[in-house]
Amino acid sequence: MSERKKFRIQRALGLELPGLGKPGALEKRNYPPGQHGKLHNKRKVTQYGAQLREKQKLLFHYGVREEQLRRFVRNAKRVSSSNWIEALIGLLERRLDNIVFRLGFARSIAAARQLVSHGHVLVNGSRQTIGSMVLRPGDIVTLTEKANQMETTRSSLRSPRLSLPSYLELQTSIQPEKGRILAIPDTGHVPFEFNSTQVAEYYAKRGV
Repeated sequence: MSERKKFRIQRALGLELPGLGKPGALEKRNYPPGQHGKLHNKRKVTQYGAQLREKQKLLFHYGVREEQLRRFVRNAKRVSSSNWIEALIGLLERRLDNIVFRLGFARSIAAARQLVSHGHVLVNGSRQTIGSMVLRPGDIVTLTEKANQMETTRSSLRSPRLSLPSYLELQTSIQPEKGRILAIPDTGHVPFEFNSTQVAEYYAKRGV
């Protein structure tokens, strides 16, 4: 995804999505892109539009496709039919690519996914190459020696995009740095303004 497209997505949604790794999208133009962008705030947003907007936030931040998100929704409902939104966020936040990002090993989820797909990430000592892999509490995440020495990795660790969430632990006193999943995250760990009720209503109407 181009840098320009990342800016356009964030401007269209009216907020920064940390997973895109491109801050500053709203600093100069805090209105949606396009000819009528400045008039956007005067338009009445429909119920469907509000629901779609919240769902799109998840799609773009976590870098998943629509069918992937639907699959996560179905899995979340199997985990907890009564409160599946919390289960959904617990699954998305525990994706390996997101964990690598939230630990500060990469500046965006896309960059984290690239580290994974290139074989630079170890889970419990074993090399993993699937970014959508969902981790469990107690799992330990480290980088290969080669990845740990990359300037992009060192720079990200020195200045992470987000602060470390409470469900993760990062040991920096050892090399390579070691991350551990402490608990299952919930909607309170989503790193942007997010209305979970709107997402629940969006998928409820579509029978997912």
